[in-house]
Amino acid sequence: MSGAALAVVVVVVFLLALYLLQRYGDLRKQQRMVLLGTLLSWYLCFLIVFILPLDVSTTIYKQCVLDNTHHSPPVTPARGANQTEASSVPKACEEPWSYIPDGVLPVFWRVVYWTSQFLTWLLLPFMQSYARSGAFSRVGKIKTALIENAIYYGTYLLIFISLLLYVAAHPQWKLTWTELQTIGITAANTWGLFLLVLLLGYGLVEIPRSYWLSSSHGYLLAKTYFKVAKMATEKAAAEENLANVMEEVAAVHEAVRYNHSLRKCVDTILTKCPTEYQEEMGRNVESAGEEQNVLPTKRGLVKLHKKVISAVQRHSQTQVQWSILLDQAFHLEDVAKSQSSPVRHLVHSFPSAHQHGWIRRFIYTPAVEWYWECVLRQGFYRLLAVLLCLLSAAVVWSECTFFSTHPVLSLFAVFIQMAEKQYNYICIEMACFISILFLCVCVYSTVFRIRVFNYYNLVPHHQTDAYSLQFSGMLFCRLTPPLCLNFLGLIHMDSAISHQDRIQTSYTSIMGSMHLLSFISDGFYIYYPMLILLLCFATFYNLGSRCLNLLGFHQYITDDDLTSDLVDEGRELIRRGNFIRNSIAHYF
Repeated sequence: MSGAALAVVVVVVFLLALYLLQRYGDLRKQQRMVLLGTLLSWYLCFLIVFILPLDVSTTIYKQCVLDNTHHSPPVTPARGANQTEASSVPKACEEPWSYIPDGVLPVFWRVVYWTSQFLTWLLLPFMQSYARSGAFSRVGKIKTALIENAIYYGTYLLIFISLLLYVAAHPQWKLTWTELQTIGITAANTWGLFLLVLLLGYGLVEIPRSYWLSSSHGYLLAKTYFKVAKMATEKAAAEENLANVMEEVAAVHEAVRYNHSLRKCVDTILTKCPTEYQEEMGRNVESAGEEQNVLPTKRGLVKLHKKVISAVQRHSQTQVQWSILLDQAFHLEDVAKSQSSPVRHLVHSFPSAHQHGWIRRFIYTPAVEWYWECVLRQGFYRLLAVLLCLLSAAVVWSECTFFSTHPVLSLFAVFIQMAEKQYNYICIEMACFISILFLCVCVYSTVFRIRVFNYYNLVPHHQTDAYSLQFSGMLFCRLTPPLCLNFLGLIHMDSAISHQDRIQTSYTSIMGSMHLLSFISDGFYIYYPMLILLLCFATFYNLGSRCLNLLGFHQYITDDDLTSDLVDEGRELIRRGNFIRNSIAHYF
């Protein structure tokens, strides 16, 4: 199996990243560079999550071989025995099934890490500005992107120079290329850990709680009504904004005649408008008189182009999200009716909205769906919530105690060391993978749950805009490396924190010696994660949601009067939508 596990994981992870990109992005309409950058960033971060457990098991095996080589007495070969067999590795150090040969992982981690850092700090920010630019040529888009990112890149340069001066002020340190790399890596990981702890403090509480509350159909239905009321406001605002922008486009369309030098730019803007607006503008131009409108400037058209792209994308997103919320609300209402019905199969009010593939229709029959929704789902969700709650408690405890190596207090370190004594590599890899995956879910779901200003949002059904796709890629590349480094600290496999004399993982070795900046390795990396405990208490008592409510960003809080009003409003909107759908169904 030498290297085979690595090859299999590389292929499977690529297919996973491609599937997710196809689900959230639009492979046919969005720019190829945007899709390629997003795919590469997701792929590299998924690789780190999937390959790190193999690195841990390989390192444990190497440590076992080293310990036996140093401490085992020489074995005298029996008469007739092979000298090589007598001096071989003891049987206890059995090679793991996923063992990766020497020299492969260090090169692999360097390529993955530095590529992801190039993407997140340089290429993706540039591509974000390029994708949302309203310029009509590639040169114009590139110029806009460089100008917008000048301050962005300058800030990073200032931070790096500050760290460089700090190191240069200590004469005992020699500034070699390796130490410069370590300074850059430390700065990136410190920024990532700062944000990581804030996001974990929310996700570790909110995710188990959301599963527990979601076990109740009544809670889910009330929260869906709340979302419907909020989405109705967003949908109306998006429609109004699109109408206003289309009025500007119509005025420009009438002002710039077909023989004008700016006509090509206007035609480019028109191609980005919805079809119904294009047809309406065409009719208006035919019936328009000879009145002269003010001619726009090239800069004004660039701004208008940018507004059109944003307005059309936001309108399309709200329409899809509105449709999804309506289907969810109708489904939950059908479940509520079926719970009190003597017939043990789920009856849908709108069967056409629940058409699935023939395989799912064959397995997930109305009877099976009834037993899942009305009998099994509540118990399963509550059991899952309890397990996630225990895992969250283990993370919080370990984050507050992982610096203690004698005695070992981190629960993750205790578990890995117990499995290490038994050389149970499968158990080690599964424990590492599940733990890292849980941390990733807590962190990344938090970002897209908050949705401040709706500036970025991952929307399924190919409705995620280019800016949000690239933002997610940037975020993954910035947070995944420090998250994995933090996990290695939890299991005491990061010598910069645990100060243990043992073989480092290949992943840790490319990070360089953190002792170069001792105030970070011995201070910030150890004590800052303890802030998770306070953040978890704040999340448990909904302090963040209540603050957002006060600022005007309405959050679902069960004991809030505004929430109750929005739930009632959403229920009425669903009742109207139900009436409209029934009327259309009867008409046809």
